[in-house]
Amino acid sequence: MDSNNRKAVTILVDNDSWILPYAERLVQEIQQLGRDAELVRTAEAIREGWVCFLLGCVKIVEQRYLKRNHHNLVVHESDLPKGRGFAPMAWQILQGANSIPVCLLEASAGEPDAGDIWLRDSIELEGQETLPLWRQLQGEKTIELCTGFVREYDSLLPVKQTGEPSWYKRRRPADSELDPDLSIREQFNLLRTVDNERYPAFIRVGDRKLFFKVDYEDSN
Repeated sequence: MDSNNRKAVTILVDNDSWILPYAERLVQEIQQLGRDAELVRTAEAIREGWVCFLLGCVKIVEQRYLKRNHHNLVVHESDLPKGRGFAPMAWQILQGANSIPVCLLEASAGEPDAGDIWLRDSIELEGQETLPLWRQLQGEKTIELCTGFVREYDSLLPVKQTGEPSWYKRRRPADSELDPDLSIREQFNLLRTVDNERYPAFIRVGDRKLFFKVDYEDSN
């Protein structure tokens, strides 16, 4: 693609996602690279241009809107094709992983998370990060991959996914239930993934639920 046609970049976040501040920073960083970048909140607002980054989207973007750009890219935190689906980073933390693979890939019109991969990287954890901290790392890596695509496009080649895919299910509030017969240490990775607002940690006491707020002290 001619470099003169690589000006218009759109970032779509179609909900009030935690990633919004990082999307706003991404707009600024892409503008500093000499591109006309804009953040939009609905698929209908996607402009015609070079690339659209779809970040934290919860709605299916129709093909007619995807056609407005030469590339439509998403960030997915798994070693694709393994770990397609929902909340891959949270599920891997639950499994005890400290090195989380991350892919920048083309949004596929058919099967989710099945597009060609442009960049691979990883998020490295120490094992104690709670949700606010590992989401910060996730947001920073998202910016890094997206700006890397813009800067390095001429030297990049997309790679098709190979191998048998696996899937993560959608996380729901019930997935934050603690077992009162297990220790906190045994359930620490679960506590690292709970969201105090959307899906807080809880235990069942008779026919009621007792909720817990997970907080952390900033060592700085």
